[in-house]
Amino acid sequence: RRQLLATASIASLAILTHGAPSFPRIRSTLLHANPTITEAHKRTIVERESSANPFQPTLRAIKFWRRVGPIVIHYKFTEARYALGAHRNDPNRRADKWEALHTKHAPTGLQVILELRGLYVKIGQVMSSRADFIPRQYVDAFSTLQDSTPPYETERIESILRESLRGCQGVEMEDVFESLGEVLGSASIGQVHKAKLTPAYGGDTVAVKVMHPNAENLFRNDFKVFRTLCKIALPGWDPILRELEMQMMTEFDYINEARNLKRVRENMARSPYANKVKVPEPMIDLCSKNLLVMEYLSGKKLADSIEEKLARILGGDVQMARRVLKAKQRTLFESKDVSKQKKQGFLRELSEIVGEGNDNNSNLTIAKALQLLYVTRDARKKLSLLLDATGHQIFADGLYNGDPHPGNILVLDCGRLGLIDYGQTRTLTKRDRLALASVVAALGKHHQHQQDHPDNTREISHAMQTLGFRSRGSDDDNMARFAALYFDSDAEGKKLGYPTPQKYLMHLNSVDPMVEVPDPAVFVARTSFLFRGLGALLQQQLRTSVHWRKHALLAIDTDGEGRALYNLGLTPITVE
Repeated sequence: RRQLLATASIASLAILTHGAPSFPRIRSTLLHANPTITEAHKRTIVERESSANPFQPTLRAIKFWRRVGPIVIHYKFTEARYALGAHRNDPNRRADKWEALHTKHAPTGLQVILELRGLYVKIGQVMSSRADFIPRQYVDAFSTLQDSTPPYETERIESILRESLRGCQGVEMEDVFESLGEVLGSASIGQVHKAKLTPAYGGDTVAVKVMHPNAENLFRNDFKVFRTLCKIALPGWDPILRELEMQMMTEFDYINEARNLKRVRENMARSPYANKVKVPEPMIDLCSKNLLVMEYLSGKKLADSIEEKLARILGGDVQMARRVLKAKQRTLFESKDVSKQKKQGFLRELSEIVGEGNDNNSNLTIAKALQLLYVTRDARKKLSLLLDATGHQIFADGLYNGDPHPGNILVLDCGRLGLIDYGQTRTLTKRDRLALASVVAALGKHHQHQQDHPDNTREISHAMQTLGFRSRGSDDDNMARFAALYFDSDAEGKKLGYPTPQKYLMHLNSVDPMVEVPDPAVFVARTSFLFRGLGALLQQQLRTSVHWRKHALLAIDTDGEGRALYNLGLTPITVE
């Protein structure tokens, strides 16, 4: 009682001195005046949310199926109608029906993700990265999830931050941070804020990543629900989902992420890309299971940087820039065989969209052509650098980011690429690294030198089996097609008339089912898929094996003993 009276007296004094404050100021005064109230307040935010609710998983599952179930039924019903022959002679009508379904259900899908958060945000991020796999309506809707999920209130983040620093480092938040600033990104597991350290801790600007309460339990139960959805709507992806679950459940320890970040940073500092790529430095001493403090990298997302440059060419019209880029994406992932199509110039496509393809604007068109040429070459250069840096991480270091979605790639103010978020860092053994290198080297040779090496199917199949892939009938041709789908490109499936990798995978499994997929291959394959999707977002058609072949050959040549050097062209030179 005396404590409460003292607290009330302090609050009254504050009112008399400073005038009637707002409710947040009164609450702040009460919390700082009475430690008992502070602890109770903290428990209501952190401990209450972290405590297990036995009904929460069931309620989330019910909410998910209540919203998603009708969508799945709608798609399955339409698919069944077409299988029975509906509109068989009118493919355009079929295509229009699918487009209408995508347009209708994509916004609902986004609403479900934002309501449930957790795993569904991560799945949405992956889907938005696959512009050549996922219908464009879903890509457009889910692209907002890359790093702009609605954030949690700062008060709750501060409470988690305060508790972590007290419990693990024995210091107060005010001793470490001078200020906790803007939200840099809010995603499925945590939220990142820009912050400034106090002079006692260096005074630098840092990025602070705080884990959401109860995130781990939510993910674990959401995986059970999503696994059922995949069995119904996405058959054939069970191995990838299992590995995804195994890896993502390791993300709930920011100490581990900080250590991985430190190792990747050290590896890249020794690589040929040290002056072109930057990885933030973690402050290990301030990190804990639910708190990661690291160097702040100032820059923009790669896709946003390209969009801004195009908007400047279009007189500052950002909406028109987005329209142009989306139109370009559609030409990439809607075509069935881009390799045989006559390429259309980007300028001509731009002119058709903005209506400037006439002689009266010839001088302006020439100027824009030069600017577009620069933007296109710059995008290709950055994407090539990103592929090279990742190829080096996989085949030289055996330590790489298994989740390189667009929100994790920055163009820094200094011009370098910034690589952030190493929560899903993967480690490869020497044996697995070299086995993967053999597969990628064989695939890259096939596509780079088709005239000199018209058929190395047996070589590709043998490399896949050495890596650990097993199919029921051991069909070499089908095994080589699996290899291309996993580690190179979806182009072969499109040539055969399969519009998505999912349809093509189902076809390959119908020819000779894959019965064993090695774990180390799954996340390298996922990385390849994500880069292809990123390529589509940046208007580039990618074959990852072609980009990675030089790194694979270097790994094979050195045999992990470091007996090779890079020349300026990044071509391996063996040292005897």
